[in-house]
This record gives sequence, structure tokens and C-alpha cells, in this order.
Amino acid sequence: MILFPAIDLKDGRCVRLKRGAMADATVFNDDPAAQAAAFEAMGFPWLHCVDLNGAFEGKSVNANAIHSIRARIKMPIQLGGGIRDRAAIDAWLAAGIARVILGTAALKNPALVKESARAYPDRIAVGIDAKDGKVAVEGWAENSQMDVLELARRFEDAGVSAIVFTDIARDGMLQGVNVAATAALAKAVRIPVIASGGVAGIGDIDSLIAADEPNILGVVIGRALYDGRIDAKAALARVGALKPSSASK
Repeated sequence: MILFPAIDLKDGRCVRLKRGAMADATVFNDDPAAQAAAFEAMGFPWLHCVDLNGAFEGKSVNANAIHSIRARIKMPIQLGGGIRDRAAIDAWLAAGIARVILGTAALKNPALVKESARAYPDRIAVGIDAKDGKVAVEGWAENSQMDVLELARRFEDAGVSAIVFTDIARDGMLQGVNVAATAALAKAVRIPVIASGGVAGIGDIDSLIAADEPNILGVVIGRALYDGRIDAKAALARVGALKPSSASK
């Protein structure tokens, strides 16, 4: 299981929101690149990055911060937030982003997702953000009537690399990851699923492992990592990902 530390960008700073509310942002670092470097030094294998302003505006807003992060670290980055056309996808992948996450575009322009997945094998992920089992888009400001599973199945044979599944009600709330919904989605589709939203402690990682669902690829960790509820070394050891150099620190 891959642990993805999260950097959410708002106005160039590293923040965490509660249930996606932009007005309820806690700033954790004014230097996102330094935060990314710290995560890399801890031994994490991937970085999960979201342009929060971009998710609302429909275009990349925190590009400078993202480029600074990319220049500072070597580990691969998966990036979401405001990426809604082929030009943006091409540009970010050319800039060294390993994988782009398409959320609003997955609901409103599924042809773009499929076309991009064909053009960039293993570099396109679908972001599915759920509120009461329905898909929310536009930075979670707009609710749809589309079921999570119905949207996921649209991309079964499209070649997307992963589904990042977020339970909005739990995001940033430290209430525990929605293991049941994540496991159910992972069982229902062939696309690997990354859990997101609500991770409160190492027990959530244990619960995802205990679900014994091989199609759960990993989990995004945000606020619990920033406020010390999760110790990086212990968490990485739990999933067998702690490198010898990290273990000795």
C-alpha cells in the first residue's frame, strides 16, 4: 500500500481544509517546496498535490508553487485541481508531473479522460469525490446525481491508472477513513483505488490493510500527518515502505 502525503495549495501556501470549505483553511507551511522536501526526507515514495484555487476556478492557479515543488524533490507527484483540458494535461505532464488527476472533467468530459489515458498510459487518474454516495465537482461546490460506482465504471477499460476516492464528509475532519466505501469501490472495479479523506491515525492504515482488498492501491494522508497524529516512520514501516536510510534516522 502506498502512502501519499498531501500538499493542498491555496494562495501559494500549504493548507488543509475541512470538508472542502475554502474559508476554513489552516495554513501549515508558507513554503510548499520545503514541505515537499520534508516529506521526501521522511521516506514517502509519492506526493499528492492539489491546487485548491484551481479546483474552484477551473484552471491552474498555484502553478508557481507546483513548479517549485517539482524542482525541489525527486519523488513522483500526482496533481489535481483545475486540470480540465488537453492543453493543461500536456503541459503538466511535460513539466514532470508523474500523474494528473481529473475530477470535474471525469464527470463533464469523459471523452477527454479516455483520450488522455490512451495518449499517456499510466499517467491519468480519475478523482471521484463523494457526498452521500453522489459525485461532487467544481471544487466540491456542485453536487451531481451521478453515483460513484456509475462514474467509476465509465473508465473501466479506458486505461486510467487509478481512482482517487474522497469521502467529502470526512475530509480534513479526522473522523477516520471510509474503509467500507473504499473497499466496496475497489471490489466493484478493476481500476486501483486510492483512499482519501478523514485519516485520523495509524489505525486507519491498519483498517485499510485489514480490509484485505488488493485493489486498494494506497491512501492519502493530510491533516493527521501535519499535526503529528501519524508518525511518518511508523506509518511507512506499517506498509513495509520504510527505507533503511529512513529507519536509521
